[in-house]
Amino acid sequence: VIPQPEHHNHVVTTVESVPAEAVTESPTLLQRIRKVFNRELLLTLALGQVLSLLICGIGLTSKYLADDFHANTPVFQSFLNYILLFLVYTTTLAVRQGEENLLAILKRRWWKYMILGLIDIEANYLVIKAYQYTTLTSVQLLDCFVIPVVLLLSWFFLLVRYKAVHFVGVGVCLLGMGCMVGADVLVGRQQGLGDHKLLGDLLVLAGATLYGISNVCEEFIVKNLSRVEFLGMMGLFGSFFSGIQLAIMEHKELLKVPWDWQIGLLYVGFSACMFGLYSFMPVVIRRTSAAAVNLSLLTADLYSLFCGLFLFQYKFSGLYLLSFFIIVLGLILYSSSSTYVAQDPRVYKQFRNAGAPVTDAPTTGPMEPSVTYTSLGQEMEEEPRIRVA
Repeated sequence: VIPQPEHHNHVVTTVESVPAEAVTESPTLLQRIRKVFNRELLLTLALGQVLSLLICGIGLTSKYLADDFHANTPVFQSFLNYILLFLVYTTTLAVRQGEENLLAILKRRWWKYMILGLIDIEANYLVIKAYQYTTLTSVQLLDCFVIPVVLLLSWFFLLVRYKAVHFVGVGVCLLGMGCMVGADVLVGRQQGLGDHKLLGDLLVLAGATLYGISNVCEEFIVKNLSRVEFLGMMGLFGSFFSGIQLAIMEHKELLKVPWDWQIGLLYVGFSACMFGLYSFMPVVIRRTSAAAVNLSLLTADLYSLFCGLFLFQYKFSGLYLLSFFIIVLGLILYSSSSTYVAQDPRVYKQFRNAGAPVTDAPTTGPMEPSVTYTSLGQEMEEEPRIRVA
């Protein structure tokens, strides 16, 4: 019998060589701050503010068209954007080969994109139309209704699971928005007051609900399918249905527009900002989420206000600066932790179904949730590796 060497002493020595301080040491406050304020967070915050600046440009050009030139053509303005999307992204899909070709996509899910295109068109129309009946303050306040709509739809349909810090961040952002609305009341910015305020408020709520549905669908598509597919389908169905709506509702308004180079330049500026918003938003949503993007867009009204201080002689209030910093604080709180997704592979089969029967894998136990980064900052957590002998 050959005796086997004993390794017990070697194992004990290895365990004892690990210092106790390395096991019990907790991260310092500075390390926690650096973990939150990382490069990924700052970059994504900046991307969200780019979207806000684009919305600011859309609002300024629309105001000049409506107030200075009396060009009330919201459907025509949206139609120009959908035409640009069609020329760039729909044609890109048309020249592709294989399963990502335009005809292949239409064959599998044309009616779903048709419904989504109608939702997107009417969301834009309802919110712009509401300015004729209610106050600017009411539009700003009620338009925040898109945030709870996105949170609820993400919870039930995208299976996103939030932590307490996310709800705190949303509450802080809405508090900042409330400060801005309060500042509007104090300085007397009540533009857009009409005779049917209740109707205008209902239009805003309906438009915000449709915006929430569109944004959640956009998040799913850009994260699971393709950004070009989403924009190409929006360009196809958006230009078709908005063209029909334009011919029915606004053909007389177009004849009343006093066309000259200034009006043409404003329409070009509006279309460029809208096209940039539609093209760039899927990139930011893919990095974050629809909820995080809508929280970032709360600062768009503040950028419009700051421009209005010089262009339209708006009155200034210190509450505007306070509201800006409160909204940014809420964004940081929301981004300080990642959300959880209950990842069930059978959830998305309805949208991605290509006509073939979908076979469900048998499940012997409860589905395990997986972690994803849908907040502004990416929180990386490494799971311990298990070796099987």
